[in-house]
Amino acid sequence: MIILIALSIPNVIAQNYLPKVTGKLTLLFSINEIDQHKPSKYYTLKKFNIDKNNIGVNTSVEVSGRNNENFNIYIFVVLPIIDKDVKNDECKAFLGVKYSKHISNRLTPAEKQENYETLLSTSQYDVEHNSFNEFRYLEQVGNSSDKDGYKAAILHCIKYDRSTAPVLIARKEPFEDRLGNQSNWIFISFGILSIIWLIMVLIPKIDRPALRAFESGTPIKNDDLIEFLRFLQPKNGFYLTPILVFINILLFLTMVISGLGFINFATTDLLTWGANFGPFVKNGEWWRLITNTFLHGGIMHILTNMIGLIFLGFILEMRLGKIRFLLSYLFTGIMASLASIWWNPSIVSVGASGAIFGLSGIFLALLVSKFYDENFTKSFLIGTLIFIGYNLFYGLTGGIDNAAHIGGLISGFILGLIFRFTLEKPVTKKTRKKRVLKKEITAETSL
Repeated sequence: MIILIALSIPNVIAQNYLPKVTGKLTLLFSINEIDQHKPSKYYTLKKFNIDKNNIGVNTSVEVSGRNNENFNIYIFVVLPIIDKDVKNDECKAFLGVKYSKHISNRLTPAEKQENYETLLSTSQYDVEHNSFNEFRYLEQVGNSSDKDGYKAAILHCIKYDRSTAPVLIARKEPFEDRLGNQSNWIFISFGILSIIWLIMVLIPKIDRPALRAFESGTPIKNDDLIEFLRFLQPKNGFYLTPILVFINILLFLTMVISGLGFINFATTDLLTWGANFGPFVKNGEWWRLITNTFLHGGIMHILTNMIGLIFLGFILEMRLGKIRFLLSYLFTGIMASLASIWWNPSIVSVGASGAIFGLSGIFLALLVSKFYDENFTKSFLIGTLIFIGYNLFYGLTGGIDNAAHIGGLISGFILGLIFRFTLEKPVTKKTRKKRVLKKEITAETSL
């Protein structure tokens, strides 16, 4: 993992560094000349006008952070750049200006609205009083979430209908300073993490048999990986759980490959892919109650949820059976979604945690109703209560849809109480001995 990070971080920095270091500065006397040159990363512009009477504005909000603790407000403004000497209705490019404010997601809706209105008035004042003429060069916005925000703002620019026009950002620093210290950090980050990795390599002892097998050219089997893959292979008693895990992971990877992100996904993208949102559900998009249980906001979100799903599925699926387990997962997930939009109708929520809490509720009901033997109950009851209590308490810190967790937990607990009287109790060694002894006593009595 460390060497993977050591390779990944320099690559992430290089992705931002290489376009800057290879970008050429293209000189334009007029903005109308931009189509006469090959697309460039950077431009200098001699003669131009900024049409502040026909701007386009787009606002968006999203949550971010490991547990969605941050609430981010963005206002994207595009100002048409037109030729200074030519009077026409054609716009070859737009000047992009971004205003943002990052607040805690634990604030009340009224406080969030107040912060939004403050940012809106601040940006409006800046657009009205700033000439936007003072810059050293212009940088074209590449493919990113910012570009999507600017493109949406262009659609609100009624006079100049050209959504394919490039969006340029004004830069006031010298062109030579655009790289900063990124080149140094490529090597520094790799060097630091490589040293950590080398120290870690020195700690464990050499596996001499494996070393001799390697030197002799004998293939070394990775038994741990094989066992892990075998564990996730659908089998009798553990069939639907791996399939549900694979569906969640496949959907996550599809979103990553689509270029939507990796660490976190934008709220607008999650809505497009089927996130739960009260106004949309009430408008007839009921399918969001189900689809959101297979979506996740980022890599850490899906990782923690899938670990919980594998653990509970391994324990419950064999007892409930495939059909009952699948229906339990879907039903508690839907109940969690309904609880979410009932308690928080204005938030966007995703994740399998509601359904996982539903499975936790079923497991808890079976434990407290003495469905399992005494030793098993003692081993898992306290751990299950700690897991549920910790996650509910952590949800109080904000950024977590605790309503969905509670809705899934309660619906699952009720299901578990119902299942208690319809499931056959697991046979333990103690129970098996009692049955054998009972048969022997019955046989002796009959004789």
